Amino acid sequence: MARTLLLDLDGTLVDTVPDLAAALNRLMATRGLPEFSRDQVAGMVGDGVAVLVGRAFAAHDRQPDAAAIAEFAADYTAHIAVDSQLYPQVLTVLTGLARDGWRLAVCTNKPEQAARALLQAVGLLPLLCAVGGGDSFPARKPDPAHLLATLTQAAGAPDRALMLGDHHNDVVAARRAGMPSIFAAWGYGLAGMERGSAAVARDMTEAAAIANRLLG
Repeated sequence: MARTLLLDLDGTLVDTVPDLAAALNRLMATRGLPEFSRDQVAGMVGDGVAVLVGRAFAAHDRQPDAAAIAEFAADYTAHIAVDSQLYPQVLTVLTGLARDGWRLAVCTNKPEQAARALLQAVGLLPLLCAVGGGDSFPARKPDPAHLLATLTQAAGAPDRALMLGDHHNDVVAARRAGMPSIFAAWGYGLAGMERGSAAVARDMTEAAAIANRLLG
């Protein structure tokens, strides 16, 4: 069976914080609340839209109002690729892996519609066999069922699969799903989130080399 590389999106393939921060700050402005810096938003990313919005309001000692999450999601999706950019080497490396027979799939807590729109905008969608968003299945990371469902869509198997991501959710989900993970040290993850991963990569080229070594 072909090897499968499951990929996180935000902080792993694409630096999405510029557009996330812009949409979040527009939401804060409509509520009369102070805006956030890029670094502050980066620290909130990784658990999906609802959690991101909840963390933003909590930082101002507030609870999100009933319309906040849907308002943010609509605004962000409409401006999803204004300033977001692929990390260095991502397109070249993934193109090479696909050419070498790897099956590639994105497994992200971002809603699937938004994920697909972003992946299309940055040119990665044609390389992928599957996109498992945070709302694609009943479970999402760190639940291993999210990885396994995405893997099934990609026609892969756990014993021939790896997870690459920058968050402890990726490491935990992969371990529980019975597959190794590579921690993307260039992303938004905080110190210590790499614990439990099979290896740590400093850039996408190193991640591909590690993947080929682990599933050679």
